[in-house]
Amino acid sequence: MIPRLFIAAPLAEGAATPLGVDQAHYLKHVLRRAEGDDVRLFNGKDGEFSAEITALKKKGGLATVGAQTRPQTKEPDLALYFAPVKRGPLETIIQKAVELGAKSMTPVITERTVATRINRERLQAIATEAAEQCERLSVPPIDAPVKFDALLGDWPSDRRLMFCDEAGDDETKDWGGDQGRAAPALEALKALDKKTDQWAILIGPEGGFSPAEREALREKPFVTPVTLGPRILRADTAAIAALTLWQAALGDWR
Repeated sequence: MIPRLFIAAPLAEGAATPLGVDQAHYLKHVLRRAEGDDVRLFNGKDGEFSAEITALKKKGGLATVGAQTRPQTKEPDLALYFAPVKRGPLETIIQKAVELGAKSMTPVITERTVATRINRERLQAIATEAAEQCERLSVPPIDAPVKFDALLGDWPSDRRLMFCDEAGDDETKDWGGDQGRAAPALEALKALDKKTDQWAILIGPEGGFSPAEREALREKPFVTPVTLGPRILRADTAAIAALTLWQAALGDWR
C-alpha cells in the first residue's frame, strides 16, 4: 500500500517537496520505505499527487511530485462544535469526525464542562493522521476553544445549527411553545427545506447542557433541536451518531 501524507506546501508536477522530520522518520523507520519508493501527497488545496521519495535523512526528507491522481473536490460544509471531555473520548471525537466529513472542529466551554485544557497540537496531529488514513483531500482545523455565550452571540445567520439535546424528548420537561420536544434527528433533518448548505452540530459535555443553555439555544431561529434516540449517549458516541445522521440526510452519503 502506498503511504499517503499531508503536506502544507503547494503541490505541482515536477516540484521538489520537503518532508518533515516526523514524516521522514515515519516513512523510514515505521513503514520501512526508502529513497525511490512511491508516496502520495495532498495539501487540502491542489488535490492529490503521486510522488517519489528522493531523500530520507535524520533532519527530514524530500519527495519529487509526479502526476495528479485526484483533483480537489468540494466537501460538505459541516462544522462540529463539542464540549471538551476526557482525553480518550476527546481523541475519538476528533478522529471519527475527520472520517465522517466534518470541515472544522471547535471546542466549546459550557457551564458543565470539566475538561477545559485542550492540547490543540496533539488533536491536530490526530486529525492529520485520520485524514491521511481515510483518503480525505483536506485536514479539518482544530480551532481555539470558545465560550458558549460567545459562540451563540457571534453565530453567522446563514449557518444552521443542529443542537443535540439529550433531554429534548422528555415529556416531563416543560420547554414551552412549539419547540417543547425535539424531533428524532433523522426525521428533523429530512423535514427541513434545505435552503442552506452551511451546517453545524453541537454536542454537550458529560453532564449535559444546563437549563439556561438549553433555553438560549431553543430561542435561536437558526437552531434545530434534535434527539439521538431513547438512550443517553456518551459525548463521543453522540458526536459519531449526529455526524452519521447528518451525512445520511443532507451530506455526501446520499
